Amino acid sequence: MTAEIEVSVHPGVTAIPAADWDACACPEAADGGHPLDPFTTHRFLSALETSGSVGGDSGWTPCPLVARENGRVIAVAPLYLKSHSQGEYVFDHSWAAAYERAGGSYYPKLQCAVPFSPVTGRRFLTRPGHEATGRAALIRAIETLTEREGLSSAHVTFCTETEAADPPPGWLSRTGEQFHWHNRGYGSYDDFLADLAARKRKTLRKERARAQEFGGTIQSLTGDRIRPEHWDAMWDFYQDTGSRKWGRPYLSRAFFDALHAMRDEVLLVLAERDGEPVAGALNLIGRDALYGRYWGCTEDHAFLHFELCYHRAIDWAIAHRLPRVEAGAQGEHKLARGYLPVLTHSLHWIPNPGFRPAVAEFLRLERASVAEEIADLTALGPFHRGDPPAA
Repeated sequence: MTAEIEVSVHPGVTAIPAADWDACACPEAADGGHPLDPFTTHRFLSALETSGSVGGDSGWTPCPLVARENGRVIAVAPLYLKSHSQGEYVFDHSWAAAYERAGGSYYPKLQCAVPFSPVTGRRFLTRPGHEATGRAALIRAIETLTEREGLSSAHVTFCTETEAADPPPGWLSRTGEQFHWHNRGYGSYDDFLADLAARKRKTLRKERARAQEFGGTIQSLTGDRIRPEHWDAMWDFYQDTGSRKWGRPYLSRAFFDALHAMRDEVLLVLAERDGEPVAGALNLIGRDALYGRYWGCTEDHAFLHFELCYHRAIDWAIAHRLPRVEAGAQGEHKLARGYLPVLTHSLHWIPNPGFRPAVAEFLRLERASVAEEIADLTALGPFHRGDPPAA
């Protein structure tokens, strides 16, 4: 007899015991090491809630799912009720406009994602041994919640290729593009440069040398080397970048303080001059990847952005034998620095039978365009003959 699986909706990840959540989100971290994905851990998602970065009037109302079998938690999902499409990095503004021109209300909608984090990872978080049943239960719950509440749609963004490879019946798949750096077993940055075409190699060496001319020092800090005052600097940097790029920074000041408790999973790269930070980059450390997230500065210096965000990330990954660096959303300028285009994936549930075919056709054409662009950009990459050598 098959045990019945019950799925419940909660007012936040903070309402769910950390042990239950992390048994599904990061069981590999039970050995004391880094989680594969630091963004779906209980402590990261809770920090977003307790800091006020989500909830309230943010437009991100937490409603995470918990699936239980015989009372035991077997699967969870980070889910949010959204009143807008900000902070997602998988853009559906044109869908919203078309839906509302047709007389519907696109918002609110459901979003299964890590807020403000264009980072690929599992979205259907299952306890080992319950992958199929847990995923199916979470998907059914999202569909039921969408239709019961009369919502326009549900979206699972930056899911893994495996999760997107076999879409549930009625779900639509979407692809996007990011730029990642892959470690081919390099022992040093010079080993990486040796894989590049001579002209590209020379350009990057000059670029790194120019970056050092800002008149100060650059430090890579993690763990207890990160002090509370460093978060003051990162907040100033984040405010500067946010005000220029999207008008309203998504994260609160309290979130940066909350990250201090996670400092063993944080890498700060700070440029200091005369004892004062003038630029910085914030990364999160996963078990097999370094994730670049935020950058900012109070002074403009040639190539310092590239040095802190991209070159130093490669240095760190090589030194710590991490397989890859994910440098965040978009940015063809990353190509020349060894970050090649890769596919990202998302899934979309649109119950309206009149609207779904239009979106499906849009996605079919978009997938072809994305695939073509990735092929073209890869050929233009800095590696010998456009592609890096096989691992």
